[in-house]
Amino acid sequence: MSLSELYTKDARVWLPDPNLVWKCATLLEDFKGQKQLAIRYDDGSDDRINVKSINDLPHLRNPEILIGENDLTSLSYLHEPAVLYNLQVRFCERNYIYTYCGIVLVAINPYQQLPIYDNDTIRAYSGQDMANMDPHIFAVAEEAFKRMTRFEENQSIIVSGESGAGKTVSAKYAMRYFATVCGAEAETQIEKRVLASNPIMEAIGNAKTTRNDNSSRFGKYIQIGFSKNEHILGANMRTYLLEKSRVVFQAPEERNYHIFYQLCSGRGSPEFKEFKLDHPDEFFYTNQGSSPVVSTVDDADDFLNTRQALGVLGINAVKQMEIFRILAGILHLGNVEILEDEKSSEATVIPPKDHHLPLMAKLLGIDTDQMRFWLCNKKIVTVNETLTVPLTLAQVYFSRDALAKHIYSQLFLWIVTELNKSLSSTAKMSKFIGVLDIYGFETFEVNSFEQFCINFANEKLQQQFCLHVFKLEQEEYVKEQIEWSFIDFYDNQPCIDLIEGKLGIIDLLDEECKLPKGSDQNWCRKLYEKFGKNKHFGKPRMSQAAFIIHHFADNVEYQCDGFLEKNRDTVLEEQINILKASEHELIAELFNDKVEAAAGQGGQSRGGSARSHTLRAAREQPKQTAQTRQHRKTVGAQFSESLKFLMETLFSTTPHYVRCIKPNDQKQPFKFEPIRAVQQLRACGVLETIRISAAGYPSRWIYADFFKRYRLLAKSKDIIRSDLRKTCENFLGKIITDRDKYQFGKTKIFFRAGQVAYLEKLRSDRLRACSIMIQKIVRGWLAKRRYMKIKKMAHLVQKYGRGVLARKHALFLRQTKAATIIRAAWLRYVSRKKYLAVRSAIVTVQSFARGMIGRHQFTSIVMSRKVMAIQRYIRGWLARRHYRRIQRGIVKMQANVRRRIAKREFKELKIEARSVEHIKHVNKGLENKIIELQQKLDEKAREVSVMREEQLQVNEIKNEVAKLRGVQHVSKSMSGRIEELEMTIERLTAELSTEKREREKVVVEKENIKKETHEIIEALGLEKVWLKEELEKANNELKQYSESQEALVKQKVEEANEAVKQEFESERIRHQKLVKDYARLEQRFENLQNDIQLQIPSVGGKSLHSRSPSNVSNISNESESSGEKNDQDQGYGTSRKKQKENEQSNGADVEKQPTENAKDLVKSEKTATVDSKDVPLVLRMQQRIQDLEKDKARLFMEVDRRDFGSDVLNGLGDHSELQMYEAFKIQDLKLDNARMKNELVRLQRAIAEGAVSFDMKGTKTKIAASQLMEQFEQMREELKSRQSECTHLRALLASKSRALQKAGIDSHTTTESIPLNEDGELEIAYQSQKDLNMLLQNELQRIQEVLDLRESDFRRQIEELNADNERQRKALGQAISQNPDAKLEAAIQFEIARLTAENLSLHKKIDELHSSSKKLKWAIKIYSKRLKSTDVRDAQAELEREMAAAEEFMPAVKYHSSREFTGMFEYRKEDEPLLIKNLIFELTPQMMMSHMPGLPAHILFMCMRYTDHMNDDEKVRSLLTNSINGIKKVVKNHQEDMEIVTSWLSNTCCLLNCMKQYSGEKMFQFENTPKQNEQCFRNFDLSEYRQILNDLGVWIYQGLIKMIEAQIQPMIVGAILENESISGLSTGKPSGFRRGASNTSASDDTKDYSPEQLVNAIKKIYKMLKAFDIEDDLIRQLLKQLLYFICANALNNLLLRKDMCHWMRGLQMRYNLTQLEQWLRDTKEHDAGTLEALEPILQASQLLQVLQARKTDEDVESICEMCSKLTTPQIIKILHLYTPLNEFEERVPVTFIRKIQEKLSGNTKDSSQSLLMDTKFVYAITFKFSPSALALETVSAPDEWSLGFLKKI
Repeated sequence: MSLSELYTKDARVWLPDPNLVWKCATLLEDFKGQKQLAIRYDDGSDDRINVKSINDLPHLRNPEILIGENDLTSLSYLHEPAVLYNLQVRFCERNYIYTYCGIVLVAINPYQQLPIYDNDTIRAYSGQDMANMDPHIFAVAEEAFKRMTRFEENQSIIVSGESGAGKTVSAKYAMRYFATVCGAEAETQIEKRVLASNPIMEAIGNAKTTRNDNSSRFGKYIQIGFSKNEHILGANMRTYLLEKSRVVFQAPEERNYHIFYQLCSGRGSPEFKEFKLDHPDEFFYTNQGSSPVVSTVDDADDFLNTRQALGVLGINAVKQMEIFRILAGILHLGNVEILEDEKSSEATVIPPKDHHLPLMAKLLGIDTDQMRFWLCNKKIVTVNETLTVPLTLAQVYFSRDALAKHIYSQLFLWIVTELNKSLSSTAKMSKFIGVLDIYGFETFEVNSFEQFCINFANEKLQQQFCLHVFKLEQEEYVKEQIEWSFIDFYDNQPCIDLIEGKLGIIDLLDEECKLPKGSDQNWCRKLYEKFGKNKHFGKPRMSQAAFIIHHFADNVEYQCDGFLEKNRDTVLEEQINILKASEHELIAELFNDKVEAAAGQGGQSRGGSARSHTLRAAREQPKQTAQTRQHRKTVGAQFSESLKFLMETLFSTTPHYVRCIKPNDQKQPFKFEPIRAVQQLRACGVLETIRISAAGYPSRWIYADFFKRYRLLAKSKDIIRSDLRKTCENFLGKIITDRDKYQFGKTKIFFRAGQVAYLEKLRSDRLRACSIMIQKIVRGWLAKRRYMKIKKMAHLVQKYGRGVLARKHALFLRQTKAATIIRAAWLRYVSRKKYLAVRSAIVTVQSFARGMIGRHQFTSIVMSRKVMAIQRYIRGWLARRHYRRIQRGIVKMQANVRRRIAKREFKELKIEARSVEHIKHVNKGLENKIIELQQKLDEKAREVSVMREEQLQVNEIKNEVAKLRGVQHVSKSMSGRIEELEMTIERLTAELSTEKREREKVVVEKENIKKETHEIIEALGLEKVWLKEELEKANNELKQYSESQEALVKQKVEEANEAVKQEFESERIRHQKLVKDYARLEQRFENLQNDIQLQIPSVGGKSLHSRSPSNVSNISNESESSGEKNDQDQGYGTSRKKQKENEQSNGADVEKQPTENAKDLVKSEKTATVDSKDVPLVLRMQQRIQDLEKDKARLFMEVDRRDFGSDVLNGLGDHSELQMYEAFKIQDLKLDNARMKNELVRLQRAIAEGAVSFDMKGTKTKIAASQLMEQFEQMREELKSRQSECTHLRALLASKSRALQKAGIDSHTTTESIPLNEDGELEIAYQSQKDLNMLLQNELQRIQEVLDLRESDFRRQIEELNADNERQRKALGQAISQNPDAKLEAAIQFEIARLTAENLSLHKKIDELHSSSKKLKWAIKIYSKRLKSTDVRDAQAELEREMAAAEEFMPAVKYHSSREFTGMFEYRKEDEPLLIKNLIFELTPQMMMSHMPGLPAHILFMCMRYTDHMNDDEKVRSLLTNSINGIKKVVKNHQEDMEIVTSWLSNTCCLLNCMKQYSGEKMFQFENTPKQNEQCFRNFDLSEYRQILNDLGVWIYQGLIKMIEAQIQPMIVGAILENESISGLSTGKPSGFRRGASNTSASDDTKDYSPEQLVNAIKKIYKMLKAFDIEDDLIRQLLKQLLYFICANALNNLLLRKDMCHWMRGLQMRYNLTQLEQWLRDTKEHDAGTLEALEPILQASQLLQVLQARKTDEDVESICEMCSKLTTPQIIKILHLYTPLNEFEERVPVTFIRKIQEKLSGNTKDSSQSLLMDTKFVYAITFKFSPSALALETVSAPDEWSLGFLKKI
């Protein structure tokens, strides 16, 4: 085949175009080696192209039959324009977003929601062959899943593409497919957790960009682990390159991460009130992009989804609040105001008025002053000293942003770690499937370190991709045993070595980072010197701070600025230390050294590591451990290591590739920009795949398909039917003479690129030649027949025509004469009329012309007069100007003359002055003048000195002005601050004056207070004696109580060994937590100590600080910063006071409900034993419990003794009175405690007895809830009173403290002292009261939580009842509006559904009661060994009551009047288990078939009649319950045995019919015989059991349907769609890479099914149903359900397979379905609407047939009427999928499809808009009542059934 055969006239080619990339044209001449070719573009313009050589020939276009193929490799010509055009046609014209390109799935973002991701689509792709289905992400996921399960290989799905291309969505749908397929419809907990990780990662890792509203700003690799049973066991996630810079900076029209905006959307929630959140526009970190709202995103709803997902993954509400606290702290950190210091321009300060810094510190639990200091300063350590250096404003902002990025990245890492913990599994994973969602190749105007890392990762992935494609190509050739040579492909290993090789770019970058004075410019200079000659490295012409790397996709220029800083990723260590000392455990955990060191081995972030950060700080630690050195690893090195690990993982798996393409930058749906698309195709490796395929043999045909397609090119003598390969070799060698253009493999023929197009051209030429021959003969015959008819008719036409012509001529002559006369008269009339009109017009014109001439003359006269006046005035002005000019000349002449006279006089005076006398006279005057001048000179000297001083002052003023100008900018910014300060000064001045006046008042009141104090002390002394007596009584009572408690503990302590162990473990956990808290507090102490060292000067190494009364309070507060912050410092404390404080703190730790712990020990010891080795531990714990009880008694005594009000305190006197008052207070507290205990016991009893009761109407009343709410309100009031008392005491303590301080000041001037509170009684009382209030508050909170749980449960029950009521009301309203038949049907269906639900709930309750009864029996056995005989009897009675209560859930048995007894089986109660065993469990289908149908059901019914005869309701209830449970158990145990399930379906229906027939109800007795009416139930009404049996039958029927569907499902597609029953209809077409590869791989695993096999399978099922005497109506319902299932599966598969949509396949489908219809007619089962279930697939096959010829506008109406059972999306989908078989058939026009869509959209009857049919849909089943004529007295039990214990009576 030569070029002259391809490049011929009318051949279509592709030419480059700057706007469309490639443009289609047609050759106007044959190519014969000339240098120019004439072409014509599709728009009609002509042009000529230059052809310098053969390589310059344009690309040929593929035949029309190949346009729009699913697989790009099936195209004959594989090149860039063919790929681009095929994608554009599929995307724009047919709205297909997925296309295969060999092993790559190309996904184009439609920017629109498409209905192709529902569960029906997942089921349609599940288990299918990928090559047979339309391209889809589900197909890729199914292939990966299938290869994992079949070949036991790990799989990877690599999803890549640029931002906005849809990578995240594709990865999400892939994971959803695995979760749905492995979850078997109902998701298990692990599948839910896997899917729940998506909204979390989108919230913290996705953001809005200019290209995408939900762009993923990090890469992730998720490994989903599977068990051997193909169930998901767990998952693991690794992240790469988080874009940290987005936290602190966003470009215009972009947003920060979604989580910040979601958090701000919840600012109105009360739980977020402490976060002080605001609108995102108010935060600096969220308002830079000026786009806080996204139209497609609802932040509030997404926030709820995020919180729910966190809960699903095990992150509780407390942890969630900690996460949100950190995020809010980051937002407030960005709003911290930083100003330049007024004292120094190199220093900065944070103004005290800034409220964001305290908020941030409070949220993060850190010290505000420390963070304020270290945000503006840094520490530098030298050899001898440590220096604190202030930071400039730019450095402070950089440090703040670095801290925010570091906090967020650590939080991101922690969340990912928690997700991995939640998704992990303890079970062993068999294999895994990895989903890699990673960024694509990036190039911007300014490219930095982030783009460098991203493009480096893409280089590695591209190398792996090329190696895998090359490997598959070579394996295919080896498998087919064809001759081949190694394919040359682009190897980017040199580029990778340039980046990561030894002394590569990354190594040089790390080396430069280690240098103290390393800079970006030095590093860039080293790159120029090292790689200047490397072909993959380049230097820009106009820049010395950039370099170029020649990547596989494009040449990228990187700017060196910022590379070193981003690679170091530095954060100040002092700031990290502050965060380590946080009060919140999570924040301290984020910055733990161990966590960060371990995190350094993970993923990274853009612009810095997401898991590791180098700390830029002072060199305080002289030695570094290995862990620290690992911690300081650079970002580039870490990323290189993680990428290496990722590539090792990918190489160990079988990869599957998904390349996402962004069609346009405007985010418009289904808009395709070729320039943007081709850029991404080149970058993502799709064109490289095409190039590798084109280099080998891209077109592959199976011999059978090739022979069917190109049989007409072969001669008869070359055809050998028994050997298709030999046949193909015979005629293919004659067509293509060049053997290198094709190769014969074992099963396929391999063709070079373009050969299939050549064969298609030969085929079309042969078809065209045959068509021309047929047309020539047919047209000749038709022309001859037409000529004979014309000749015969010509004679008749001539004869009659001549007569007609003669008559017409005579008529013409008469009409001509008459017309001449009429014309003359008319011309005269017209001429006269025209003359008169012209004359009138001329007269009118003359009149107007004369008037116009007169007006012009008048105007000229007026103008002349005006001109004369103007001339007069101008001439006068000119004359005056001339006169003034002459006058000025005369004056000037006079002045010259006078000047000449003056000069003459001046000369004469000079001569006279030279005389002697004149000189003497002049000298005298000069002396006087000299004296005057000397005096003036002295005055001027003095003035000059004064002016110099003034000049100095002026210079100083100028300097001050310059300084003021420098301060002017600061003053402007501080103007507001100055005003505030002025107001503050005024306010403080006013307050100072007020305080002065108050101080004077205080001095006056001081004397009065002294007097009152003496009086109070005397009163307290009187009451002290009384209190001592009461205290002694209280001590005695408490001593007795403690002794009784100690005795009780001693009795039970030996039984508490196990509880002691548990407590010991809890103590160990608490101790570990305290150790962690201690480390955190120690870090805080170290930070404070460092600050003190920096702020306090030292002399000679000794501290000059001394403690004075002025700084006592500050030091105390600092030392108590980790304790209670509300405690006030009391200055120096005595040893006695310190001892009491220690006792108080120890008591607070001990006082944690020891009595409750003891009770727990006693309870838990009942099931525990004491080991001999634990005896010392038990003894120690006994001693500890005794000590705790003693301490408790003493502390309670002290607390209660000091629990009194401030008013009483002022009125008490000495110690005895205090004791009396404390005794009374103790008595009151005891009464309150007893009252609260009684109330708590009563509430617990009410809850235990049951929270809900029923009134007469059956409504629920909340007894326990009302009691709980009443008690809750009382406890809330009690808590309020306690809080008010606590507040009162705190105020009293504050006032007394101030009084004592004043007294301490006055103590210098007076010797009087106040003995009040000298031992700190008030402080101890206050602390004890506060501890007591805390215990009460905890108890109230616990009770409140219980109440809330109960209340929520009650509310849920009420909501369920309301929903049920609303549902019943709606059903009633619908029933009223329906017709009688519909009402009856709806009522029956509703009643069936309701009773089924109630039945299931009752069964569930019964199962629960049975399980609880088993537990109770087990407990009784244990307790019976320890209890007395009376206790045993009580327990037995209790157990019987429980069993009786369990039986109450069964329907009650109703009684009828007495009747006669006939036809029944008598049995004993103890024989009932044997009856169930022999009649249900051990009865086989073969045993049933050998006797009368339904015999087991009749035997059971006759036993039921015996119980009715005996009027034994318990016996009939037991029989029915055990029978129903037995049937359910048998069916469950034999779910795969169709005969057993069918037999018990038959018996269940038979038993149900018997219970209806003999129920005694008239509606079931219309066909009964008198004898049968006598045998009806007389005592029992079993209508409720009939409903239970009906539900059981429905359940068995549904199980049978599922079993049959599973059996016939593999046959449906092969028998209905793929089978070619009609011989001679060839459907072969060119196949792509996947189709060719799957034909051989699937041939061994799949089986071809025919319609006969499907019909035979249904026949077998039909015969089995008939053999077990299933009712005919039930069989029809079952067949209808099966036909619907066949139709749904076939139609769904058809809608997802483009290769099936053509008219030949429609004809084959119709023939295959006809065989199924014929069988239904033969069995007479086609009536009653059975065939209606097949209507959709029948109409689909008819539509495919008619589309061959009916594609015009006139056919729109008929097609819409024909497809009445198909939905609109299904019809449109078939029209889009329809593919012509050859070029002679036209495609379906787009206009035709739109018209059909418009026609169908106006059809309101079609409400369904679903594309796929629901394969899980089940028709409602009804069991029709069919009475039996069998006489019960004739029934007997067979002997082989072992039912001899039954007695027939």
